[in-house]
Amino acid sequence: MDNILNAVADCILKAESILFIAGAGLSADSGLPTYRGVGGLFEGVLTQEGIPIEEAISNKMLQTRPEVTWKYLWQIGAACHRTKFNRAHEVIAQIESWKPDTLVLTQNIDGFERAAGSKNLIEVHGRLSELYCVNCSYRTTAEELLAGYSKPMNLPPKCPVCGGLIRPDIELFGEHHMSSSEETFKMLDNATIDLIFLIGTSRDYPYITKPLYKAHGLNVPIVEINPAETALSEIADYNIRSTAADTLDKLWSICEKRRGS
Repeated sequence: MDNILNAVADCILKAESILFIAGAGLSADSGLPTYRGVGGLFEGVLTQEGIPIEEAISNKMLQTRPEVTWKYLWQIGAACHRTKFNRAHEVIAQIESWKPDTLVLTQNIDGFERAAGSKNLIEVHGRLSELYCVNCSYRTTAEELLAGYSKPMNLPPKCPVCGGLIRPDIELFGEHHMSSSEETFKMLDNATIDLIFLIGTSRDYPYITKPLYKAHGLNVPIVEINPAETALSEIADYNIRSTAADTLDKLWSICEKRRGS
C-alpha cells in the first residue's frame, strides 16, 4: 500500500490539472449511506410502498404521487442535514487551491464538495439544498423553506407564492437533462487533464466513462479509491482498496512533506 500511495503522490505533485470523479463513497465517511443513484437508502430492498426506490424517487411518481417522492427525498435531506463534509472533501478542496485547474465532477446531491470549499464543480445530479416551484419562477433553499429538512411539515411542500409543487433541483430517476450532460462533456473535452481520481463510484455512466477512456488512451494516470472492486477497476492504473477520507488524508500528508523538502 505504501508503494502505491507514494506513486500516486508523485502523480499529484507532477500534475497541473486533476479531475476528481466522485460518487456516494466520497460521503460515506460522513455517515451517509452510499445511495443508489439519486437516493438508494434501500439498495436491493423495496420501499414501504412495495416499490423500488428508483420508482419512488422518479419524475413520474413526483407528478402522480408527489407525497411518496417527497417522503424519501426528505429522508435523504434529513440525513444530509445531520452530517457534514469529511476529510476527503477537505483534501480535494485543498488540492484545488494548490492546483487551480483542478475539476470536481460529482454524482452526489449532498453539496458537501461545495461546503468544503471546492469551486470548480460539475454537480451532474444537482443539489438537494436547492429548491424551486414547478409552476412559477420561485426559487429558494432547503435551509430557508424547510429548515434544512429538519422542520416537521406536511409533504409535499407547497410554493408560498402560488401554491404550486416545490421540488429539489436534482435529477430524479427517469429524467435526463441533456443540456447539462452536453455542458459537462464540453467542459471535460476542453480541459487538459493530467491525472484522474475515481472515488467511491461504480457507475459506468457516459459522463464518467468518456473522460476515463479518453485519458486512458492518452496515458493519463487513473487512480481508483474504493473499498471494493468495481466495473471501472480494470481501467485504473492504481487501485486503492480503502476509504476516501483515510486515503486522501495520507496522500495529502505525503505531498505536504515532499513540497516542504
